[in-house]
Amino acid sequence: MSLTFKPRPRGGRWPAALAWLAVLLLAMAAALMAGTGPAYRLEWLSLGQSFSLLHRAALLAVGAALVAVVALLVAGVCRRARPVLASLLVIGAGVAIVAQPLQMRELARSVPPIHDITTDLADPPAFEALAEARRAAPNALDYPPAFAEAQREGYPHLGPVEIPRPLPAVRDAAEALARERGWSIAAVRERRLEAVATTRWFGFEDDIVVRLTPSAAGTTVDMRSASRLGQSDLGTNAARIQTFLEALTARLAP
Repeated sequence: MSLTFKPRPRGGRWPAALAWLAVLLLAMAAALMAGTGPAYRLEWLSLGQSFSLLHRAALLAVGAALVAVVALLVAGVCRRARPVLASLLVIGAGVAIVAQPLQMRELARSVPPIHDITTDLADPPAFEALAEARRAAPNALDYPPAFAEAQREGYPHLGPVEIPRPLPAVRDAAEALARERGWSIAAVRERRLEAVATTRWFGFEDDIVVRLTPSAAGTTVDMRSASRLGQSDLGTNAARIQTFLEALTARLAP
């Protein structure tokens, strides 16, 4: 009788063990990052704790990528295909996870550190139906005058639009567009619309008011979008106003 022995893989268990460790660290990082928003919305964590957890998740993803690099080198030397593939996947996913916080940091540096944006700096549209909600929030009800210069520098092209259509048609189109975007409508008046936009991940609430003024050319549309919480909105409110006014103009174009 002859016995046959299966040859031991080169490197033994180390290539696979390192690759699996990298996968485990990456899964933990992804779970932490995904859970920060829901944990804040459910009031399990404060905003500061959520951001701290987000930072730790990013560091854990970096650690996973570094372990994956070591696993890749070991598996490459030992010519182990599966650990090599797993390591490459972890490195790619780790970079993708870390890229989001880095992009947010770079965006915060590139936009004005303000959270209240309006198309009319001289006479910003006022919140009426949402006034009580804003009084209860950390950020101010009225547009901070100190924001005006920062907004001029950061968003110089943001301003009201003239739409050559009667006011009722513009108002109806603005309401329909707001509903399509998932905003919660707080009030619709003859010359104004107020709504709340809620972010998906953290559930931050931003208040919006659209002011309509009859003009010789048709209707002048002014808009204001303001976050209830936080010093900087990372450009969210300005982008919301810009895209909404562009979509409204396109919808009512002849």
